[in-house]
Amino acid sequence: MSWPPIFELGDLTLTLPLAAAMAAGLLGARDWRAGAAWACLFALALGTVGAAKLAFLGWGTGVPALDFKAPSGHAAGVSVVFPTLFYLLLRHAGVRLRRAGAAAGIALGAAAAYLLVLAGEHSPSEAWAGWLVGCGASLAAIQLAGPAPAARPAAGLVCALLAFAGVAWAMQRAQVGYWMIKVALALSGNARPFPWDSCS
Repeated sequence: MSWPPIFELGDLTLTLPLAAAMAAGLLGARDWRAGAAWACLFALALGTVGAAKLAFLGWGTGVPALDFKAPSGHAAGVSVVFPTLFYLLLRHAGVRLRRAGAAAGIALGAAAAYLLVLAGEHSPSEAWAGWLVGCGASLAAIQLAGPAPAARPAAGLVCALLAFAGVAWAMQRAQVGYWMIKVALALSGNARPFPWDSCS
């Protein structure tokens, strides 16, 4: 039996539904601070990676000396979602367990970045840049979440499940790569995107 590589955990078809479920679960449980912090920081990480990819596709930005075009979206996805997710799942546990959960998520992101390079999907600079973007947003979200409020598991769980199902359904029909190219061409005025296998 063939297992998908770890870095596939960073695919947008999984990370976006998970992120939406986490935000909806927090807000549904009336944990406004943690929910707002997570939603904003995940959007910031996603926007950073997306803007860098648009810039390369439209204008050919990058750092040829480092073989860098844009941060890896998969590395960023694993590194932003899973440390926060593990932390939130252990939020009512002790401090050591919460920290261990966040550390496990960060290690998972590092493994994904390493395997992306090993598989030839990204250069080291792109993979580790994605890891740094994701870890930075995740650690900031954890810091801003603060102490766990009184538990309201039922409302939060219902909201999380509905958000996950809705966003997962939408992502199965979304053509993210196609629309990124269309937007990059519209903004740059170019007839063709810069090829992803070049960095000049």
